Amino acid sequence: MQPKELEQWIGTQYGVSAEYPWAVSPENAVFRHRENKKWFALLLRVTGDKLGCPGTAPVWILNIKCDPLVLGGLIDYQRYFPAYHMNKEHWITMLMDGTVSEAKILDFLDMSYDLIDRS
Repeated sequence: MQPKELEQWIGTQYGVSAEYPWAVSPENAVFRHRENKKWFALLLRVTGDKLGCPGTAPVWILNIKCDPLVLGGLIDYQRYFPAYHMNKEHWITMLMDGTVSEAKILDFLDMSYDLIDRS
C-alpha cells in the first residue's frame, strides 16, 4: 500500500484528513481521531538507520497505537519496530515497504483508532 493510497483509505474509513504539521518534513502526516482529535496514526518518511536498519535510504513507516499485550510479540526489527519517536509501550512502527500485508496494516489501523476512541 502506497502512502497516498493509505491516506485515501483513512479518509474514507474514518472521515479524517491528513495533517502535515512539520515544516522540516512536509511529507510526514498525522491522522487524528474524528471525535477526540488524538493521534491514531502517523505516516512518516525516515532513513532506515533511525530504525536500526542497515543504510540510510529513506523508508515510509506507519506509527500506530497498539495494545501493549500484542505489542511485545510483534517487534521483529524487520517489519515491526519499537515506536519511532513515540511511547514504546503503547505505539509500534511498521515498515510500509510491502513486508507488512495490506490486510495487517488496515487491521492495525482499526485497532489504533479503537484504542484512541477509548482513551
